[in-house]
Amino acid sequence: MYEPDLPIGRIGGLAAVLVLLLTTASCKDGNAEEEKAAEEAAVPVEVQAIDRGDVAAVYSGTAALEADEEAQVVAKVSGEVVELRVEEGQHVKAGDVLARLDGDRLRLQVQRARTNLAKLERDLERQRGLTAKGLVSSEVIERAQFDIDAQKSDLQLAELDLSYTEIRAPINGVISERQIKVGNTVSVNQQLFRLTDLEPLIAYLHVPEREFSKLHAGQEAQLRVDALGGAGFAGKIARISPVVDAATGTFKVTVETVDPSGALMPGMFARFDVVYDMRKNAILIPRASIVEDEANQTVFIIENETARKRTIRTGLTNGAMIEVLEGLQGDERIVTIGQSGLRDGGKVKVVDAAAPAAATAKSG
Repeated sequence: MYEPDLPIGRIGGLAAVLVLLLTTASCKDGNAEEEKAAEEAAVPVEVQAIDRGDVAAVYSGTAALEADEEAQVVAKVSGEVVELRVEEGQHVKAGDVLARLDGDRLRLQVQRARTNLAKLERDLERQRGLTAKGLVSSEVIERAQFDIDAQKSDLQLAELDLSYTEIRAPINGVISERQIKVGNTVSVNQQLFRLTDLEPLIAYLHVPEREFSKLHAGQEAQLRVDALGGAGFAGKIARISPVVDAATGTFKVTVETVDPSGALMPGMFARFDVVYDMRKNAILIPRASIVEDEANQTVFIIENETARKRTIRTGLTNGAMIEVLEGLQGDERIVTIGQSGLRDGGKVKVVDAAAPAAATAKSG
């Protein structure tokens, strides 16, 4: 048999080259398989079903509560306080007597005015008798009548001053401050009581002008009061100022509330939510599930363990939830955690969000 005359060293070199080529091909096949496996690796995500519910558009603001009506009761005549009929915290009606002043001097003035009026009326009757006999001219009668009219006015003024010794409530409300004691001598225009009407209480919200078209009288409002542990109360917009303050760019909204329990008081700080729009049975998703870029808002839904990208248009927000106007039907499962690492068409592995907590509880 013929055998080629090849040097032994050359044969060894060819064998080494062949081994190297086979090894390189094997490595390339291995890398390709690893890359394919990596591409098909499922991304762990958490999902939840889409909710449906009511969502409201709310304007929120803060303000202090104030009394819609408040009056400072002052003395209209001077005198000594001889009686107090009310105390702080007591509810009164308009016209109720709050206190009395000593009116002896004023009663004497009324009596003197009445006596003078009676004397002038008798003189007038005598003058009329003399006029009938032609002894007195008609001018005398006219002057006597003028004197009587002037004296009647003096009597009415004296009676009015006497009536002012009874200090009366000008409005319905509660006595929020008493500034006198029995035995005090008060002077004209001295403050005696402060009277506050607690129904309704009002607050002034200064709202940015961009919200002007959204608010109107009659809209419902909710308020929470920190001093009462965040307790909630119902209110409504009573009126809206028709002008915008050019200096601040705001307009004034007056919100009123009535509290039959009497827990609310003027001066309390309150947080207001005014509902200006409401959507029923809206599609709601967590705001955190949205992936935003410069042009679109997108979410990922799950179809047969595959992530599908959906472009959506959103509407009103309700805390951590947001309304979806377009892009979803409402029966999808939406990715809530892990969406930042997803691509359209990528494989996913749904992870039960409650599993770690359950495992922790079990191990404990």
